[in-house]
Amino acid sequence: MRGSLLEPLDMGIQIPYYFRCPISLELMRDPVTVSTGQTYDRASIESWVSTGNTTCPVTRAPLTDFTLIPNHTLRRLIQDWCVANRSFGVERIPTPKQPADPALVRSLLNQVSSGSSHLSSRLSALSRLRGLARDSDKNRVLISSFNVAEIVLSIVFGCTRSDSADLNQEALAVLALFPLSEAQCVFVASDSDRAGYLVSLLSHSSIDVRVNSAAVIEMAVSGTGSPELRSQVSNADGVFEGIIGILNYPLAYPRALKIGVKALFALCLVKQHRHRAVTAGAVEALVERLADFEKCDCERALATVELLCRIPSGCAAFAAHALTVPLLVKTILKISDRATEYAAGALLSLCSDSEEAQRDAVAAGVLTQLLLLVQSDCTDRAKRKAQMLLKLLRDSWPEDSIANSDDFFCSDVVPF
Repeated sequence: MRGSLLEPLDMGIQIPYYFRCPISLELMRDPVTVSTGQTYDRASIESWVSTGNTTCPVTRAPLTDFTLIPNHTLRRLIQDWCVANRSFGVERIPTPKQPADPALVRSLLNQVSSGSSHLSSRLSALSRLRGLARDSDKNRVLISSFNVAEIVLSIVFGCTRSDSADLNQEALAVLALFPLSEAQCVFVASDSDRAGYLVSLLSHSSIDVRVNSAAVIEMAVSGTGSPELRSQVSNADGVFEGIIGILNYPLAYPRALKIGVKALFALCLVKQHRHRAVTAGAVEALVERLADFEKCDCERALATVELLCRIPSGCAAFAAHALTVPLLVKTILKISDRATEYAAGALLSLCSDSEEAQRDAVAAGVLTQLLLLVQSDCTDRAKRKAQMLLKLLRDSWPEDSIANSDDFFCSDVVPF
């Protein structure tokens, strides 16, 4: 009801109804006013318009234009209310970043691409573009529409002199924020000098430069459909050492882990060069960093573990690491269906190759995990791997385990 100024919240505190978005009914974080004079939260009204609606949600009057005017007064009132109620656990909403102006983006890109501009002004323009791109996805879409990747690619690979290092590195930082077309990926991967230059930056003194270079390498490898070009990049001297060095960076840096594991996975998709990843220390880096990855990155890490377990040197190296088997067993059913599938696949490879790995898996409680897996809603591939692993481990189970009970063999849970 809107008969009173306040409405109760589930959290036991009252919120002024006019601080709530009429669409989402939640506290507005970025209030904007449309042409009818009504105010909404920016995310809600943008979603409303993007689905094809052309009327004001409250008045149902046609929107004469789709300009969204920030309601700074209301936003400050909401922020003040949040501060006044912080003792109740209410957090102050941050001041929102305003969307990039297309005219400003165009001007900055013109400044960046102008060879007659001073180096400092080009650097400043690139820095502002990077800041805008990092502010929001909407800004990145806008900047990308001006063909920013093509412009900064020409700087990254056209200004490699020592006196242009700052310009080059700032352009690389911008490039790492935008997807590359397949043609642009081929442009990078098809030239050994370009790929070699990016690889050389993997040993740069700045971790940011190293991570940005790894991001572009990952995009180039993943974005080309040519196996030959992917192989060419993954065979570049020092590429695996550089990527694994990023994963081993000693300080907490989530982006380094995210980009590092993406790049390592992309490179390891090239089967003939996986042994180079093992030699460069991928096994130790993956096992010892596994607990630090976020969900999606952990899936990639486990997928990479499974890929490396498919080659003899990788399988032997993982089997030799005391934490590998216990970590893989612990991962089953804990993170996601994909993570479970990759962990089961890696365990299958390890246990097929090593009786010691079989004993370690049983000691770590793999039997219970696998039985739960085959009865879960996990993927069919994960269940098949679990069933194969159960059959493989049957002779390794303790005498008094469920493996040797009549009930187990009469069950149709795991068809052998």
